[in-house]
Amino acid sequence: MMKGRTVRRPQRKQTSNERDPVGVYCRVRPLGADDKECCVEVISTTTVQLHPPDGLKVNRNGEFKETQYSFKKVYGVQTSQMELFEDVAKPLVDDLVRGKNGLLFTYGVTGSGKTFTMTGSPGQGGLLPRSLDMIFNSIGPYQAKRFVFKTDDKNGLDVQSQVDALLERQRQDNLPPVPKTPSSRQKVDPEFADMMNPEEACRAEGVDEDSSYGVFVSYIEIYNNYIFDLLEDTPYDPIRPKWKGGTPNTEFIQPQSKILREDQNHNMYVAGCTEVEVKTTEEAFEVFWRGQKKRRIANTQLNKESSRSHSVFVIKLAQAPLDADGDNILQDKNQVAVSQLCLVDLAGSERTSRTRADGNRLREAGNINQSLMTLRTCIEVLRENQMCGTNKMVPYRDSKVTHLFKNYFDGEGKVKMIVCINPKAEDFEETMLVMRFAEMTQEVEVARPAERLVCGFAAGRRQRNQALKDDPSRRFDERGGPADRDFTSTLGQLLHSMPPLPCCELTDPHDDVTLPRVIEALEKRQRIRQMIIDEYKQAATRMRSSLKELDGSLFSKEDFIHKQNGKLAEKDRVIQSQKADMERLEKKTKMQEYKIEVLQKTTNIYEVDKRSLQQELETREQKLKREHVEKRRMEQRMQGMVSDTQHKWEKECERRVNAKQLEMQNKLWVKNEKLKQLKAIVTETKGPSAPPPDTPQRQGRPQRPHREERVPAKRSASPSPMPTTTPVRALHRRSRSAGGEKWVDHKPASSVDLGTMLQPSIPNSIKVSAASEKVLAKCDHYVLTHQEVASDGEIQTKLIKGEVIKTRGGGQSVQFTDIETLRQELTSAPSRKRRSSEGSPPSSDQAGEWTDVETRCAVALEMRAGSNMGPGYEHRGFPKRRKP
Repeated sequence: MMKGRTVRRPQRKQTSNERDPVGVYCRVRPLGADDKECCVEVISTTTVQLHPPDGLKVNRNGEFKETQYSFKKVYGVQTSQMELFEDVAKPLVDDLVRGKNGLLFTYGVTGSGKTFTMTGSPGQGGLLPRSLDMIFNSIGPYQAKRFVFKTDDKNGLDVQSQVDALLERQRQDNLPPVPKTPSSRQKVDPEFADMMNPEEACRAEGVDEDSSYGVFVSYIEIYNNYIFDLLEDTPYDPIRPKWKGGTPNTEFIQPQSKILREDQNHNMYVAGCTEVEVKTTEEAFEVFWRGQKKRRIANTQLNKESSRSHSVFVIKLAQAPLDADGDNILQDKNQVAVSQLCLVDLAGSERTSRTRADGNRLREAGNINQSLMTLRTCIEVLRENQMCGTNKMVPYRDSKVTHLFKNYFDGEGKVKMIVCINPKAEDFEETMLVMRFAEMTQEVEVARPAERLVCGFAAGRRQRNQALKDDPSRRFDERGGPADRDFTSTLGQLLHSMPPLPCCELTDPHDDVTLPRVIEALEKRQRIRQMIIDEYKQAATRMRSSLKELDGSLFSKEDFIHKQNGKLAEKDRVIQSQKADMERLEKKTKMQEYKIEVLQKTTNIYEVDKRSLQQELETREQKLKREHVEKRRMEQRMQGMVSDTQHKWEKECERRVNAKQLEMQNKLWVKNEKLKQLKAIVTETKGPSAPPPDTPQRQGRPQRPHREERVPAKRSASPSPMPTTTPVRALHRRSRSAGGEKWVDHKPASSVDLGTMLQPSIPNSIKVSAASEKVLAKCDHYVLTHQEVASDGEIQTKLIKGEVIKTRGGGQSVQFTDIETLRQELTSAPSRKRRSSEGSPPSSDQAGEWTDVETRCAVALEMRAGSNMGPGYEHRGFPKRRKP
């Protein structure tokens, strides 16, 4: 009666606007035996603190300070693999069974324990083997037979019938084995039984029993930004070159790289990647270890078994509902739900300055760091778009790692990250960068995926079908037979209460008693049967009505339950959002508390600096006051010294002025005496000529002595007085021409002062005040007259002589060849009677007046000095003239 009836499941939840932050967990590995200093401290279950090493503080001048980082949960060195799996990977496996995707990757510095966290070791199985064990423990009884699900090479799955699956299995069994590369590996592969204890087995909750499941696994690695399939069976070829890869002492033919493609649902997948269907945990772990042996691992100075590539182990779970009878899988591809869990072991970031890598190792390190940097850039852009409302393009395509997991960050599943850190001091700087990136990743939110629509068959189909198979007697009840045990017993009693059949043996052909007796008994039984049928129909009618009532009440209850489930789910969403808000607020509160603490420390430092600066300012103010006082004292002292010095110099200047006045008076007197002598000489030279009209006649003048008899007069010790400012025209005596040479007599055009000795004129000369090219072109010689006061106060004249030379350009140049110096010296005049006026120094009027007599005396003196060359005339540079 219930066959083919469907019940609608809840519609898809409207959760497209809901987001969950990326779950980031931190795990601290134990300190190595050779490491002494620890730079990581676990403060609480959600906070870890980094301490800069002592040497780093000294080298960086205190640049790094103690920093705290908060995560969803922090696991110390005592954390077991089972505890980590319960908190991180188990929720992802639960979502996988419910048809949701998940991504879990480990991130950290090289040698921080990422591979151990993901794979584990014998007795300490990692997240990957525990996830496989939980999956098969949950869906083991509900797995479809092999090849019922078949991959279509386009990231999808097809459903085959039982017959097609059987033929596929037979065809696969008849295929010859592929020759594999011989291996010289001696180490035995680890068994799954050695990885974890049976007591630690767990199973997922909420497994749909009315569905069949299939598990497919694939294993790839991203090496130097190329994708390689680690499960690809490469045939052995002894001619082709061999590729050294994976674990030591293993050789394989170099595989071909794979490409990324996008399926019809815009999900990224690796085209041509091998997907192996597995049925048990042991088989899945064996497939994983087969690919693990091909993974590229190398020995570096920081890690003996350093992963040189990013490995991605994909667990794909196919789920298809059963038909209404609960016997076969629905042959509808659209009803097949495919979910996958990606377990990623990222290669560790490393600095080549520490690993000292070169060659291939250097290239591998560069590609690893570049891909991790691209991942960080994508996270930063996602965070900026979500927090600032921008719409920047996320550079997923810059790296194969980010391009492959693009859909997860766009909302195709949950994303979780385990940050593994090494507490040793040498990794402090790199660990600090990792922690900053991990803490920033927590701020990125990923949209929740919408739940898929499932078929609307009634629940419990598998159990009902199995029960019918186990107890065939119940099939009659399920097909509409009576279900009341009391009614069945009553029916049995009625059957036993029927009249027994008489003896049916005919001994005589003419026996007319036996047959009527049998007919009567059969008729009686027929009446009883008809009565039982009528009663059965009535009971069936009653049962039908009761079933309809039960069905109606069941529908109403199911509707009520669905409504309650919807309300409950709504409440759960509200609770989850409130929890997320609470966690976010707690995190912000912690960050604000940390910032407040940092600001308080900074404020304290600033206050200490302020107090010290105030003290220094007060000290400097006091010092400045003292300096001002000292300055005032010094000013007063200097003012006293200046006044004393000024008074002293005033007296000294007054004394010097008086001395100078006295000296000038002496010079003036000497000059007057000289003038008187000149007048006497002039009068003697003229003889008995009449005196000038303005001068009285002198009587009884003695005769002038001979020139040889004159005695030079003694000069005064005081310097001769300066010449007066009255000008007189310079007169020059013309001498006889010394030849046909023509001279340029270059003399100043202005008048000379009184007392200037005049030199003889140059014969056959052109007198100019300024020489020019035209004048020089007419002459062969050049003379420049220069008069000056000598150091002894006497006037001296310099004649600078030279030759006029023709130049190649048609001009003239002067080359000086000789310098003549003419100096005047006083000669002694004969003793004669002085006038009464000669005894007193001349007045200023007498000293400044000159008459024609004095002019003629000056001319006569010059002519006499030039002609006679007496002892009072010093001639340097010229040959002495002979007296005519």
